[in-house]
Amino acid sequence: MEVPGSSKKMIATQAEMVSNRVPLAYRDQCAHLLIPLNKCRQSEFYLPWKCEDERHSYEKCEYELVMERMLQMQKIREEEARSKQKSPAQAQQPIPLIPNTANA
Repeated sequence: MEVPGSSKKMIATQAEMVSNRVPLAYRDQCAHLLIPLNKCRQSEFYLPWKCEDERHSYEKCEYELVMERMLQMQKIREEEARSKQKSPAQAQQPIPLIPNTANA
């Protein structure tokens, strides 16, 4: 399964995520790293100094996804700025807050 606009592919399947009870908000391209991290956390009673390697790899994956989305948004903003510079005559007039009445 591939996510549009992302360079990373989904490795974990929906069935794997459901069987490992991954919350919907965390079912992204890094879910395949979250599954072993959660198993390690449960087996180690959520001690913060345990499972550091798994946590680091998961957080790095999430960071890369965020940076990728930020770059995509920056490209979109640059394209919008270029299109506004090319056609300033088509710029929409703001809607007046106080409408003009016929008899005023």
